[in-house]
Amino acid sequence: MRKLLPYATIAILISATSAFAASHYYVAQKAAGGGCSVVAKKPDGKAEMMIGTASYKTHSAAEAALKAAAECKKT
Repeated sequence: MRKLLPYATIAILISATSAFAASHYYVAQKAAGGGCSVVAKKPDGKAEMMIGTASYKTHSAAEAALKAAAECKKT
């Protein structure tokens, strides 16, 4: 039984840390007309505006959407 305790502890720690990882990413623009960025929390529509309607499972997918968004292009 004592041999299994370290393995159980490791399994609990791994499952707990994955729960805190961001599961969705969003492309957001500051409401004052600032630049765009990738955020882990859904924009509230007041301080930050969501660009598009989709959420992304990976940070790199959100970065690709940010680069493709017309609202985020610098003029």
